[in-house]
Amino acid sequence: MKETGFSHSQITRLYSHFHSLDKGENGALSREDFQRIPELAINPLGDRIINAFFPEGEDQVNFRGFMRTLAHFRPVEDNEKNKDPTSGEPLNSRANKLLFAFRLYDLDRDDKISRDELLQVLRMMVGVNISDEQLGSIADRTIQEADTNGDMSISFSEFTKVLEKVDVEQKMSIRFLH
Repeated sequence: MKETGFSHSQITRLYSHFHSLDKGENGALSREDFQRIPELAINPLGDRIINAFFPEGEDQVNFRGFMRTLAHFRPVEDNEKNKDPTSGEPLNSRANKLLFAFRLYDLDRDDKISRDELLQVLRMMVGVNISDEQLGSIADRTIQEADTNGDMSISFSEFTKVLEKVDVEQKMSIRFLH
């Protein structure tokens, strides 16, 4: 699958991981299969990350879908930075990594992050360690800083602007399968 940027040996190892997670041995993974991954089980955004693997309305993901989602986390190699722009945006590009992150917050998939969605994700991340009042204050400040058009929500372009100085390529990369 050229679109993922994975090498043949990486695809082979990914398939081995996929197969070991496939407890139903039916060539597809369920949400329960993902929940058995310890790193996802303890991640406060684990459920949101797991949901990202599943297309709308689907409850299983095949190997192709598994690889396409993981490709967002493939580090950008030096030789990829000057890729031919006509060949389309690779899945691990900055724009696609940002879109993936944006969708973790956009719980209702309406292409904007509302105060309520931001609060829900913040609550997932911090648990009960911060009061609702403090979380509300954080959400309000975040929206105030990011919302440039005054609609009291954060669009993808506003999200991108806020993160323009963040090294998303590094922070959203998993060095795996080397």
